[in-house]
Amino acid sequence: MKKWIYLAVPSVLLGLFLVVYFTHQKEAAQREHTRATTLAKKIADEKQQKEQAEQQARDEAAKKQAEREAEEKKKEEDRRAKQAKIDADLKAEIDTARADADKAAKGAQALEVELDRLHKERDRLTREAFDLAKQVELAKVARRNAELESQRMVEMIARRAQASSLVRPPAPPPLPAAPRS
Repeated sequence: MKKWIYLAVPSVLLGLFLVVYFTHQKEAAQREHTRATTLAKKIADEKQQKEQAEQQARDEAAKKQAEREAEEKKKEEDRRAKQAKIDADLKAEIDTARADADKAAKGAQALEVELDRLHKERDRLTREAFDLAKQVELAKVARRNAELESQRMVEMIARRAQASSLVRPPAPPPLPAAPRS
């Protein structure tokens, strides 16, 4: 066999390979360029969409924040108005309660004056009753003393009368002498 076949076949194949390779390389470079351009355009579009989405999200967040702040401000105003109304109602109730308390204090003072007058009247009546009871007891003591004095006088008179000769009966006359026989 011939040795040149060993070199010719690989050389032909290498040549065919190089033709196909260089042709394909141009197509590959063009495809790579197209792909890179497409990819760059896609990345740019995605970046632009991302920036738009971020801007839209920022706008929505700002809008929501503004709405939230407005809502919180409204809630705070409502709370303050409600608290002011509660404070006004409470102040009115306090004023009414103070007026009632003053009225009750005046009534209590009048009742205390009346109570003091009644205590004094009761003390006077108690003293009067005590004085009357004392007079009754003194009268009873005086009556007992008078009764004792009268009993003593009666007893003294009775003793004197017994001791008196007028009260004694005269001695009986002597009995007549019996005849002497």
